[in-house]
Amino acid sequence: METLATTFDKYATQTEKLEVGRKQQHLFIGIPKETTLEENRVALVPHSVTTLAAHGHRVVVEAGAGEKARFSDHDYSEAGAMITKSREEVFKADVLLKVAPPTLEEVDLMRPNQVVISPIHLPLLNPEYITRLQKRRVIALAMEYIRDDETGVFPIVRVMSEIAGTSAILIAADLLSTARGGKGVLLGGIAGVPPAKVIVLGAGVVAEFACRTAIGLGAEVRIFDNNVYKLMRLQKHVGRQLHTSVINPIHLREQLVNADVAIGAMHSGHGRTPVVVSEEVIRQMKPGSVIIDVSIDQGGVFETSETTRLDKPTFVKHGVIHYCVPNIPSRVARTASDAISNIITSLLLRAETGGILSLITSHEGLRNGVYTYKGCLTNAYLGERFQLKSTDIDLLITSDF
Repeated sequence: METLATTFDKYATQTEKLEVGRKQQHLFIGIPKETTLEENRVALVPHSVTTLAAHGHRVVVEAGAGEKARFSDHDYSEAGAMITKSREEVFKADVLLKVAPPTLEEVDLMRPNQVVISPIHLPLLNPEYITRLQKRRVIALAMEYIRDDETGVFPIVRVMSEIAGTSAILIAADLLSTARGGKGVLLGGIAGVPPAKVIVLGAGVVAEFACRTAIGLGAEVRIFDNNVYKLMRLQKHVGRQLHTSVINPIHLREQLVNADVAIGAMHSGHGRTPVVVSEEVIRQMKPGSVIIDVSIDQGGVFETSETTRLDKPTFVKHGVIHYCVPNIPSRVARTASDAISNIITSLLLRAETGGILSLITSHEGLRNGVYTYKGCLTNAYLGERFQLKSTDIDLLITSDF
């Protein structure tokens, strides 16, 4: 028999626990105009700004930031961005997106806990640059070291590598011409005349797209890499039997001294790419042959490589034409900007539920790109190179908690 108290408990309003979602974080994103290295790309294109603005994020763009990629200020304004002529106004943003490394003047405009996502060009780095970033206590991420947690690939490196691989062969074909000081050799040859011989160092994405383009033009291609799995994968992706080899110094030298074109296409996940071709070997290469060092942004794979610019992209050493521009994709700025923007936008949208710092904490691949964190250098390779103390990023994040 139910008592009055039992009946009351039975029909009384019951409490219910509801799942409470995390508050949406609105980001303040700044896009400065690039002023160095003849950079023509832009980190966010108008259609990406439209997407971010629809999610409540604020985007400020410096006037003229997209002009070289053929995106006008009007395009950005219509997409929902605020346009300003003040660089200082752009640098008030919580997240700065750049497609060229920040200059020292730009570093001086930064503030503590500000997040800057940009490339780093190893040949241009120096200790002063790192220490200035540390003093500003900014959180700096290198685009080329951001990794996808699910696939393990470096997404920005991949899309830029596709562009660079294709472009490298087209550039080499032009430099081989008599008008450009080359051997006067047609890359693909013709009936009765053999094609040019192309050596590709590396078997990653740059190499794959360089091979596709060179084979499509009719060149003879040979690929060298110490990772046999990569060589097998490249052959599978290209869809035909190729001349491949591990990097045996004697065999590589024999191939290079008879080559018309050599492409440096190796990538390091953390620091400098290894130098695999010595100056002595380059002295023995044919006069008028061409070196395209796509790896120059990470130091280069040829001992004679030196960073060049798009306005003066080549130099001649030991009779060999060197092309060592670190931002080759900037030659096709609109395509490259679209590709970068797609990747960056997807990352920023993932930061909505906890903010960009929370995303860095939870996203191991994003943490892999951090090289300074609130005053500390976190890239071990840079610490060794410049004799600076480095600290593991995971330890720093744990101490924050």
